[in-house]
Formats: sequence, structure tokens, C-alpha cells
Amino acid sequence: MILIKTEKAIQPILKNWKKKQKSTGFVPTMGALHDGHISLINACLNENDFCISSLFINPTQFNNQSDFEKYPITLEKDIAMLEAAGCNLLLLPSVTEIYPNAYIAPHYNLGYLETILEGKYRPGHFQGVCQVVDRLLDITKPGSLYLGQKDYQQCMVLKKLIEQKNYPTVLKISPTIRDNNGLALSSRNMRLTEPEKKLALQLSKKLFFIKKNIKPGNLLLLQQQMAQRLNEEGFKVDYVVIASAATLETVTHWNGEEKLVALVAAYLNEVRLIDNMLIP
Repeated sequence: MILIKTEKAIQPILKNWKKKQKSTGFVPTMGALHDGHISLINACLNENDFCISSLFINPTQFNNQSDFEKYPITLEKDIAMLEAAGCNLLLLPSVTEIYPNAYIAPHYNLGYLETILEGKYRPGHFQGVCQVVDRLLDITKPGSLYLGQKDYQQCMVLKKLIEQKNYPTVLKISPTIRDNNGLALSSRNMRLTEPEKKLALQLSKKLFFIKKNIKPGNLLLLQQQMAQRLNEEGFKVDYVVIASAATLETVTHWNGEEKLVALVAAYLNEVRLIDNMLIP
């Protein structure tokens, strides 16, 4: 695996691959890697000649400074995992490489996606996500971008970014990877104690309950019941929402046919966790 730290150093490699008509896929990460990230590397390698990944904890997408400061860093382990998975090139940039002195943050027109769910509870978050992914796509110029379904709203936001910037990049979304108990894998899980990890399972259990028990008709009571149960179990709930899988608009009355996604976000002590599940 080639390790590159600057945009200048990566360009000759990319030009050589392009000259040889090699296809490239890109997996951006903030490190603290787990099997969910590796599943994206595997998907990328299965569909491309070369896989590029990045490790960069992006400061502009944290609306909570404490969350940024406590984000887990496992650099040596991450590099070893990427190498073992067969990643061809790792971009390991500094903050000034991504945001040089002359950088002026653009404003991305994300519409209502920036005002609901994660956009509502993390103001400015998606602008920061777009800033870093815009820079990374401009640097790596991949044919495909690989993301995980666990960040469902983020996937929709970045689809909008690709369309607005006319990047010749195809967005590929892979299913959420869960542990044997059903907990969605997340870098933030590293901040949980063992008892907290057991309690965190309640998020996915509530989503499985919704998927199993949802029926055509009014959906408000089901959402309210799940949020109330999580609060009673010790979570601080931001939202439990059943929405259109296509638009993320909340669905209060279901016709039994429209594809839905149930989404949850809640704090367990200081750690904020998110999860979602497609229905059916």
C-alpha cells in the first residue's frame, strides 16, 4: 500500500493509473476503523482496479468541540487494517493540506436535507461534510465513491454534492455492518463501556421492532412509543422518525407500499449514536 500525505504527491500516481485506463474507487474515513469500513474497501476492490482510502478527522463537520477532541484515534491499527484488506493507496493529509490558507469555504445548497434530522441537531455539520468530501474528490478523482448506509442522510447529502459539482463519480452505498447482537458498527462505539455497549443494542432493537410491527395507517404512535422507551432506558433521544426512503420526509400515514426508512439518534451518556433500517 502506498501512503501519500499531499495532493502534489498523489497526482503522478493517479495520472499513471488513468493513462493505463485503470478504474479507481475511493473510501473516505475518519479513522478508528472497524469491519464496516473494511466492507467498503472490499466492495471497492471487487469493482475497481485500484482502491484509494483516506484517513482524516475533519474538524469542520464537528459542531461539538468536545466530540472532536474525544474522537478515537487508532492510526497504526488503521493503517495495518487497510494494508491487510488490500487497499492500494492511503491519503493521510494534514488539516492545512485539505484546508490551505487560501481556502474559502463554499456554501453548498442542500435544501431541506440540512434542516431535518442530523441537519437540525448538528447545525453546520453537513456543510463541513461537503467541504471535506469536495476537497477529497477533487484530489482523488475516483470513478466511484463508497459509503455506508448507516449514515443514511449523509449519503443523500453527498449524492447532492456530486450532482451539484458535476463530478464524474458514481455513489455506491453498502449495507450497514452489525455485530452479532445487531449493534451497528461505529467508530464512536470505542468510547462506550461494555455495559453501555449492551444498552446501545436497544437502538437497533427498536428499529427491528418498528420493521416487524409497522402497519399501513398512522405511524406517529409507533414513533412516539419507541422514543419514550429509549428515554426510559436511559437514552437522551434526539429523534425516532419513520421517513420516506427516497426523500427523508417524515411519513405520518403509510399506504403500505412506499419504501420507508426508520431512523434514530440518541445520546448514551456523552456518546451520540445513530442507526437506521430500511422498510421493507
